[in-house]
Order: sequence, then C-alpha cells, then structure tokens
Amino acid sequence: MIARNANVDLNLLTALDALLEEESVTAAADRLGLSGPAMSRALGRIRRTLGDPVLVRAGRHMVPTPRALEIRAEVRRLVEGAHGVLTPATPADPAQLARAFTISANDLFVTAVGPRLVARVAEEAPQVVLRFLGESHVDLPLLRDGAVDLELGVIDSTEPEIRTEELFTDRGMAVVRDGHPLTEGRLTARRYADAPHLNFTRRGRLTGPIDTALAALGLRRKVIATVPTFAASLMMVRDTDAVGFANEVIAASTVRALGLRTLPIPLDLPDMTMEMAWHPRQEADAGHVWLRGLVRRVVRETIAAGPPPEAR
Repeated sequence: MIARNANVDLNLLTALDALLEEESVTAAADRLGLSGPAMSRALGRIRRTLGDPVLVRAGRHMVPTPRALEIRAEVRRLVEGAHGVLTPATPADPAQLARAFTISANDLFVTAVGPRLVARVAEEAPQVVLRFLGESHVDLPLLRDGAVDLELGVIDSTEPEIRTEELFTDRGMAVVRDGHPLTEGRLTARRYADAPHLNFTRRGRLTGPIDTALAALGLRRKVIATVPTFAASLMMVRDTDAVGFANEVIAASTVRALGLRTLPIPLDLPDMTMEMAWHPRQEADAGHVWLRGLVRRVVRETIAAGPPPEAR
C-alpha cells in the first residue's frame, strides 16, 4: 500500500518496524538512535499516511491496533529485504557457483596458465565453465560491452573506466629449433638481426620494439612471416630456421616441452607488464571477485613453478 504513494518517505518504514516491534515510542527511538520527539513526529506521519493510529495507549502501555497487527509481518519482511539489498554481497561459495565466465587472452597466456586454471576451477567450482576467447585483430570494447568478463595479458585498452591489476612483469626471449645456427657461439645483435624472423601478432604487424632497438644500433632484421597465434609460431619455428619470440616467465615451459631452444635477445628491450582487466560493473560481484582471486593464485603458482631445469 505504501509503494502506491510516490510521496511516501520510505524512511517511515524503518520507524514503523521499530514501533511495531517495541510497542513503545521511547524504546523505538532508542533502537534507531533518535530523540523521543523525533520518533513521536515519525509516528504522527505514519498515522496520517496509513489513516490508522497504529499504536494506542492502554493504561501505562501502548498496544497495536488491528491494522498494525495485520501489517506487522509484511513491514518486517520489507525492512529485512531492504537491508539485504543495501548490505555488501557475501563472498561467493565456489561449490555453489553455477556460471560461465568468458576470458579474453592470447593463446600464449591460455597455454601457460589455462591448464592449471581449468583444473583449479574443476576442483573448487565444478559448476563453473570457462570460455576462453582469442584476441581479435581489431580492438573491440569487449569488457565495456559485457562480451568478456576478464581480459588477461598486455592490456592496451583505451576505455578510462576499465580496472586493471598487474600480475607480473615479463621479458622477451628468442625461440629457435634445436640445432639452429644461433645456438652455436656468442649471439650478438648483428647475428640476431641477420637471421630470418617470425612474428606472432594478432594485428599482423611487421615491426615492433625489437625493430626499434635494432634501429638504435644501425641494424635491421628481416621478418619473413607473421602469424596470429603463439602456437602457430612455435610450430613454424620448430620446422624452419626462423627465429621466434616468446615471453620468458610465462612461456618457457611450453617452449621447452616442444623441444625448442630459448636464447636471450641481445638487445635492451622494455619489460612487458602482464595484467588482468575487468569492467567496474563487476568490481563487487561475488563470483567475479572469486574468479579474480583464483587467477591471481594460479598465476603465482605458475610463476613459482618456473621453467624446467634445462631452461633456467
């Protein structure tokens, strides 16, 4: 009935609940931290709104009217519901969580972190499904549009509201087949530049930070091909003399598992900051908070495990 009147002060609902519970203006005022006169004024407004005295004097006490008794349970339910809406969400129980989360990441990240992440999700939240999406060759506002829940990797989003958190810093290394000529002798910047190169890039770029660093030394490399994924680049490197590229911290184990060699790049290259990003609409979502925490832990575990001994 109260909701039908747009001019009703919904604060009166809390006052009415206290009055009906305490059956005393003084006790209700103490309960809500109000003065006696303020609670009396609230009771007067409640009476005018409902068209009913609500509480009436019976000797030294006050008793509820039949109308007050009729609405007492509903008033309590409404107040409890309002408190539930305005109370911070409780942490998600992964065992009871039944959702599909969409994660955007290049396949380097998915290959390195994905297996451990999927295993942990299956263990902690068996009703949760992870949907991994590869990076597009064009920049799309997937987080803003709600098409993606979480983005992992080098974040270059230009949307100012996007939240980011650094996971770790990484650096580049050269990847070659076993027995490649560059594995013999000292690897200089000139020898590195003179070798045929293979880029993996979602945008098909032929140049990048490596070329900038080489140009500072008066050198230039030859890129013979670009491929859109890390996995494709490793397959090509394995069967050719092309020199590939991988992230040292996150990709060493994958590279070594394929029997490939890693070499330090003899250039002064900037470190890469690996992050996770999400839209602020999911900042406080209990399920999303759990997912971010799990990603954080799995990345730490992956880094702590490190590359195989022969890659160190």
